[in-house]
Amino acid sequence: NMKTLTVEIPDSLDEREAKTLFAAKLYEKGSLSLGQAADLAGYSKRTFIELLGNYDVSIFDHTEDELKKDVANTASYRF
Repeated sequence: NMKTLTVEIPDSLDEREAKTLFAAKLYEKGSLSLGQAADLAGYSKRTFIELLGNYDVSIFDHTEDELKKDVANTASYRF
């Protein structure tokens, strides 16, 4: 299930960048899986992984259980 969130941002901010930052930070704190965060940002997993470095988020800072969950989810995902 998904909820809709409406956020007003200044014209000077790029909407896609704001969504990506939001998704990256939710992934970093463990609220979203890698796939969920990529979907939220509107990118493929592969592209999202590449963008995470721009937001100082590492895919290697997660617990073993979180990594296992992401690997299991990746098995059904096409890059």
